[in-house]
Amino acid sequence: MSSPDVLVVGLYFVVLAGLSVYGAHRGYLLYLYTNGRGPGRRPAARDRMGAEPPRLTVQLPVFNEAYVVERLIEAVAQLRYPRDRFEVQLLDDSTDGTSRLARRAVERWRERGLSIRYRHREVRTGFKAGALADGLRLASGELIAVFDADFVPPPDFLERAVGVFEDPGVGMVQARWGHVNRRYSLLTRLQALLLDGHFVLEHGGRHRGGCFFNFNGAAGIWRRAAIESAGGWQHDTLTEDLDLSYRAQLAGWRFVFLPDVVAPAELPVEMSAFKLQQHRWAKGSIQTCRKVLPAVLRADVPLRVKAEAFLHLTANFNYLLVLALCVLILPALVARTASGGAQRLLLVDAAVFGLAAVSVVTFHAVSQREIGGSWWVRLRDLPAMVALGLGLSVNNAVAVFEALSGPTGEFRRTPKYGVRSREDRVVAGDRRFGSRLQPLVEIAFGTYFTLAVAYAIAVGVYGAVPFLALFQIGFFYTGFASRSATGGAGVAGGGLADGGAP
Repeated sequence: MSSPDVLVVGLYFVVLAGLSVYGAHRGYLLYLYTNGRGPGRRPAARDRMGAEPPRLTVQLPVFNEAYVVERLIEAVAQLRYPRDRFEVQLLDDSTDGTSRLARRAVERWRERGLSIRYRHREVRTGFKAGALADGLRLASGELIAVFDADFVPPPDFLERAVGVFEDPGVGMVQARWGHVNRRYSLLTRLQALLLDGHFVLEHGGRHRGGCFFNFNGAAGIWRRAAIESAGGWQHDTLTEDLDLSYRAQLAGWRFVFLPDVVAPAELPVEMSAFKLQQHRWAKGSIQTCRKVLPAVLRADVPLRVKAEAFLHLTANFNYLLVLALCVLILPALVARTASGGAQRLLLVDAAVFGLAAVSVVTFHAVSQREIGGSWWVRLRDLPAMVALGLGLSVNNAVAVFEALSGPTGEFRRTPKYGVRSREDRVVAGDRRFGSRLQPLVEIAFGTYFTLAVAYAIAVGVYGAVPFLALFQIGFFYTGFASRSATGGAGVAGGGLADGGAP
């Protein structure tokens, strides 16, 4: 091989090595889940509260959520908890008809005896973190539960979770997210697979292994003292939940994950909305990494905990590696076939990708088995889930670059429409939350991998074709689905009540 070819192939294998580290990390989390002996091994959910449970405030941060805000308030109003020790805050930053709907719902429930307060901010200072901090100043609760607008917590949520706080060292309890519209479409099924793996095995493994893990922004309960002693809600990152989680655990608070306590929520039904959510999470996680990782590395905790936290906080750098792999894979293939050593060198690729495939299948098979139901049926979507993850690499790599080079940015909400079943159709609307250029880049990558597939077939390297096709399908899926997304204005036949359209 010529010097340029050697460089390309060398860089290709360096990228593979980097990706292998994060793949091995997934295996380590699976190991912690199945073999961990930390405090998380003990079942933590309790079906009964104490004789005199602590005062509790439920915070509901809302921004332009007309399709789901009334459903949210109704579900929270049904939570079982002593009414003399329970209050609800509707923290509304909306600039559309949501405010009118929310005020009316709050008044209805107040007339029924619920202690509920409506608070509207004219300026979204600090976005969601700012709203939570503003509400905390007025809250009377020792415990603070948080639900986003698209959640529908079950009536027994507090009964099952609050008892954990009898341990004075517990600072936060996180429940597992369920999915009200899991079967709505292929996209929602794939998101459900990804989130189930995150909650069951990532949270479960970290909790059982005595490692740091994080509040997910909703369906969790905080001890107020933990929030305040860690420095409160801060808005210098887009993932205020991850940021506060690490600061609180570094301050000595212990977190508990309750996998059997489930709060259903709505998954984004449009590709553009899903990518917007992923972009915010990826950007915010790298911002948080820059902010808290130095303190983690200096902390007086075991080395294995530091190493796991490092891989957790840096995980989204993976997308830079995947994007580099996308660029290098065809030149590396051409260089190796030209030198006549393709088949021998591809054995390395086959080993790496084979181990990655086993890791992914095992990881998600275990998570689906743990949540029960027809888990073996849900696993048929695994190839599409892998393709979707690859197709997101442009979107999330851009987010990582922004986190490294730019200001905090705006907290852009993920559009939700109150859909549950396939009969609920999102009607056409604007596309303000989608990028016009990014889908074209993704389609260009899909075309690039079409050429790569054709080349692999032409030179007889058939073993590379399925792997290359996953990239091809993933980029075409994310690109074309983003182009066709409605950006919606609501659910067909419904719309915003009382002319409250944004």
